Amino acid sequence: MEYTVSNKAKMTSIILIVVGIVALLVGVFTSHGHHTGTRIWANLLVNGYFFFAISLAAVFFLSIQYAAEMAWGVTTQRVFQAIMSYMPIGAGVLLVVLIASSLHQTHLYHWMEPGITDPAAPNYDEIIAGKSGYLNLPFFWVRAIVFLGVWMFFANWFRRNSLKEDALDLSQISGGVSPNYKKAIKMSVLFIVFFAYSSVASAWDWIMSIDVHWFSTLFGWYAFSGMWISCMIVAVVLVIYLKSRGALKEVNDSHMHDLVKWMFAISMLWSYLWFAQFMLIWYANIPEETIYYIVRFEEYKLLYMGTFFVNFLLPFFVLMSRDAKRNAIFVLPIALIIFFAHFIDVLVMVLPGTMHDEGSLGTIELGMFFMFLGVFMFVVLRALSKAPLMTKNHPMYDESIHLHH
Repeated sequence: MEYTVSNKAKMTSIILIVVGIVALLVGVFTSHGHHTGTRIWANLLVNGYFFFAISLAAVFFLSIQYAAEMAWGVTTQRVFQAIMSYMPIGAGVLLVVLIASSLHQTHLYHWMEPGITDPAAPNYDEIIAGKSGYLNLPFFWVRAIVFLGVWMFFANWFRRNSLKEDALDLSQISGGVSPNYKKAIKMSVLFIVFFAYSSVASAWDWIMSIDVHWFSTLFGWYAFSGMWISCMIVAVVLVIYLKSRGALKEVNDSHMHDLVKWMFAISMLWSYLWFAQFMLIWYANIPEETIYYIVRFEEYKLLYMGTFFVNFLLPFFVLMSRDAKRNAIFVLPIALIIFFAHFIDVLVMVLPGTMHDEGSLGTIELGMFFMFLGVFMFVVLRALSKAPLMTKNHPMYDESIHLHH
């Protein structure tokens, strides 16, 4: 079945973009002090990373389905392919922020400051100098270009390969398993291996290095779990929306149950990593580690602690039961709340290290979020309309549509 973007969906995207732009402009013209420019750049980084990470996690989850030969996910593969279509735009935003930082047009990354690693310079920092073997601009840009390039290559390859598989005549293929499917399994394994390092290292580079004196061995996995749960939430909301439009008839309650189980499970994984990182650092009480939490507790406590309790307690108490996972009335509002809470999570990763005690959740932050959300929504829905919602010639298609448990 083909999906056509409705005028209502288009208008919703446009309204989000317009509301976001208006709120952003109001925030800019009503803000005081000399931090407005830094605040805008910081929010560009937050939204660039947040929405790009969602599309990247879609490639990861799609590759897991191929590598594990998961049958139940066949009916929703095109949903994840649509989510990953946003990657080029997200990558473009990230590149703009990183280029501006490298050219000292903004000062989000303290370790990029001139002379910071030069013992003769007045702003020399011994700790940053000790990390300069990894945190230096040439190596930083090599990693960024390789990561973004390889990720987008795989995303494009999976999409093209899936469309090629649709056009095949399986009666001409021995065993009914296409070469495209076998290639997808091999490519998935390669992607997962590359993703295991690159997703963590990119979180170190683009987010953790903002607080350059601080480090955590759990941070990369924590950021990864955040991108994964956000992606699963988007997938769940899209499936609910498409089914409300009479599409995705092949997706039954069991498929929905499995999708929401992933959303629930990864929420618990994120909560565990949040607490594990906090508990270990707080218990050890080493000053260069605890400073990360001190500034967040002193200046951003409501946002920081609220994010944890929302992301842990809501799914834990509302989505625990089997029936709740199958009921959109329960799932949809919880999914939307958790989605926004994970945006706040990324916001609190960035603002304390860039805005210090000047940061807040204001019209600039909300405006930028709604603007990016509108663009993200438009791009993903447009991608859904570019191909049939159901993959063809997948060897596990019949098993998937008859899923019941």
